[in-house]
Amino acid sequence: MDGRTPAPPLVLASRSPRRHRLLEEAGVSFEIRPADIPEEHQLGEQPEAFARRLSAEKALAVSARLGDPEGRAVLGADTIVVIGESILGKPRDPAHAVELLGRLLGEEHRVITAVTLVTGPNRTTVTEAVQSRVTMRTASLQEIRDYVATGEPLDKAGAYALQGLGRRFVERVEGSETNVIGLPIEETLALLEQAGIPSEAR
Repeated sequence: MDGRTPAPPLVLASRSPRRHRLLEEAGVSFEIRPADIPEEHQLGEQPEAFARRLSAEKALAVSARLGDPEGRAVLGADTIVVIGESILGKPRDPAHAVELLGRLLGEEHRVITAVTLVTGPNRTTVTEAVQSRVTMRTASLQEIRDYVATGEPLDKAGAYALQGLGRRFVERVEGSETNVIGLPIEETLALLEQAGIPSEAR
C-alpha cells in the first residue's frame, strides 16, 4: 500500500458552491473539476433540450479530461430560468441583473435543471431534467437595485438566489426547491444510487 487516500467515487463538473453544498449535505463524497465550456444557446433549441445538452457536454468534457480507463463517474448539471419562451441566463453586470429581475418580478417563471451522470469506460450517459415553477411578487426599482448591490445575484441564472436574500421576492415554489437552487437533490441521488455511488441520505 502506498498510503494515498483513494479518489472520491464521483467527480462534479461544476464550480457552483450551491451544488457543492447540496451534495455535501446529502453525504456524497466528490471531487470538483469544473467543465469551463461555452454555454451558448443554439438557434431553435427548446429550453429543456438546451439544459440537457449543456449538462451532458459538461460531464462528458470532464470525463474526457480525466483520461481514466475505468471511467470514474462524472456529474454535470445546468440550470436555466425560462419566462414565456425566453431563456434568462446569468447577468453580464449589475445593470443586466436589474433588467432580468425586472422581467421576473410580478410573474411566474420556470426553472429547469438538467443533471447528467457519465459512468464507466464506455462513458454511459444518463440525463434527467427537473422543472419547478416560481411565482415572484412585485417590487420597486429601488428594492431591486438594493438587492443587486449585495452582489448575490451576479452569478445566478435569472439574477436571484432562492437560498439567499433573493427569497424575499419569491411568493411560491411549485416543485423541487433544490432544483431552483441548482441541483434537484432527490433525482440526483437516485441517479447516483443506480450507479452504486453511496450517500448518507439514501
